[in-house]
Amino acid sequence: MRERSRVRASELLGRNWLNTGGEQLSLEKLRGKVVLLDFWTFCCINCLHVLDELRPLEEKYSDVLVTVGVHSPKFEHEADPDALAAAVERYEIHHPVLDDPELVTWQAYAARAWPTLVVVDPEGYIAANLSGEGHADGLGRLIEELVQEHEAKGTLHRGDGPYVPSPPQSGDLRFPGKIAALADGTYLVGDSGHHRITHLAADASTLLGSFGSGEKGYADGGADSAQFNEPQGILPLPAEVAEKAGYDVLVADTVNHRLRGLNTATGDVTTVAGNGVQRLIQDPGAAAREAANLAELNPVEVALSSPWDLVWSRKLGKAVVAMAGTHQIFAFDPVAQAVELLAGTGNEGLVDGPADRSWFAQTSGLAEDVAGNVWLADSETSALRVLRIAEDGAVTVETALGVGLFDFGYRDGEASEARAQHPLGVTVLPDGSVAFADTYNGAVRRYEPESKTVSTLARGLAEPSDVLLEATEGEPHLLVVETNKHEVVRVPLPKEALTVDEGAAATQRPRTPFAAGTLPLTVRFAAPKGQKLDDRWGDPTQLKISASPEDFLVSGSGTSTGLERTLELNPDHAEGVLHITARAAACDGEPGGEIPDHAACHLYQQDWGIPVRIVPDGEGEGELVLDLRGVN
Repeated sequence: MRERSRVRASELLGRNWLNTGGEQLSLEKLRGKVVLLDFWTFCCINCLHVLDELRPLEEKYSDVLVTVGVHSPKFEHEADPDALAAAVERYEIHHPVLDDPELVTWQAYAARAWPTLVVVDPEGYIAANLSGEGHADGLGRLIEELVQEHEAKGTLHRGDGPYVPSPPQSGDLRFPGKIAALADGTYLVGDSGHHRITHLAADASTLLGSFGSGEKGYADGGADSAQFNEPQGILPLPAEVAEKAGYDVLVADTVNHRLRGLNTATGDVTTVAGNGVQRLIQDPGAAAREAANLAELNPVEVALSSPWDLVWSRKLGKAVVAMAGTHQIFAFDPVAQAVELLAGTGNEGLVDGPADRSWFAQTSGLAEDVAGNVWLADSETSALRVLRIAEDGAVTVETALGVGLFDFGYRDGEASEARAQHPLGVTVLPDGSVAFADTYNGAVRRYEPESKTVSTLARGLAEPSDVLLEATEGEPHLLVVETNKHEVVRVPLPKEALTVDEGAAATQRPRTPFAAGTLPLTVRFAAPKGQKLDDRWGDPTQLKISASPEDFLVSGSGTSTGLERTLELNPDHAEGVLHITARAAACDGEPGGEIPDHAACHLYQQDWGIPVRIVPDGEGEGELVLDLRGVN
């Protein structure tokens, strides 16, 4: 690890503060506390994981630690102050949040990825830079060290922090997510903000009852005692499958990283897949060391990661699961009680082709068409995609709408030129076209496979997160879950759709200037105190590198061990994006010693998308240094 001089933390600048009772905070006001800056954006599943990782630390160290969420938006909609305020409430964030829509503080701290964590010591100096998830254990040890050091120096001030809660929303629904129709014409809704499944009448508004206690947590049991944690997808099972499985509804219990079985007749809730431990993408060596193939494991022993939506595949005879947290598509067989990986390498992005080579980006909506294809709302690439399932079960991936991780907008017309913004829900209409909830554009859009065109069915909605064809006769209507209005609304299918063109956009992050030719890359990683690199099976670190466009890199792409690489940038391109994934495995143990039997082990991983512009020799930065876990 290269040493760096002590660096004073930059001031916290932005548009406004939330969760402070109107007080405008500064680092000077926080002096004497350990300050943890969490650079996040509310679209990002990894950022949501980190919010949950930090909660125990915030509770344990409440008198010495102040977490500050620095909200640095990726999408245009996320810069809306009302949308941010709703997200802060929805995700039950109990620390101050700085609204940084112009990325002023993001740039001051040279953040390059969501999430990024920066630890500031009680004297106002940067103690650590970390990227990605899985840092809670190491953060706890670092906080202990800082507390001991600064208590001895007299520079630690104990006491309450500046968090001031806002009044919560109330009503039958609170930030609902997904909706599903039951055979009797009533509906189930993932009442995510109330941590329960709500049963609505055929009018999709009258409350008939609910399943779950309404308290966030995890517990199997009856309708009043079972606990969920921000449930999303809901799948009524085919009758013959339900009879064999012993439950008739499958639930994606998203933040619990589990699939739950719900018997709507008895109200009983059981866990049918997931051990509650968030799944991380393993390196090839670790994957090879797994005890057995996923399909051969007891599903309740399998680690899942933020399952977000569900659909039944008639061709596969299984439930298809959008595993948003690992950017993959899984399958679950309720009868055989087996989990399997269906598509996706785990890399975040937009790559079509055979299932085992495809890339997804936080898939959040699923629907099956009459031909047995499964349509996907791929939220982080603002894309509509489809799994083509052959009769023999082979799966290929195609993109109907969408360009990449940093491209979005609101444009109808030819699908190749059309743009969306973070869609979350999808349904198939009677004419074979596909309607999707274009969440951050506040719209319901339609894709017509025959003409390959996109149009708008409805707009002016408050973060619609799901859309479903109403199960009634007569004029067709859509049921739309308006998450930020806490309701389900009926929207008529218009005889003529709208054509909207508000343009295409891209995530406005500054491009890093580099000269064409050789570029040294270093990813800093220091194992937390009490841990050592897990070198029992060779080098436990890994870099995977690619670029957009692909030939932006002349050399240096590919996967290999180690956290240093020499890249060569193509002078024929004015700009491009470097895609970098770094991984490191560490276990409890002392450096230089043996790793004890049954030691706890940790996989640290982060994906970066680094926008780059090519500049003349001598004008750009001479190296690219990233922090997976850099401690000063």
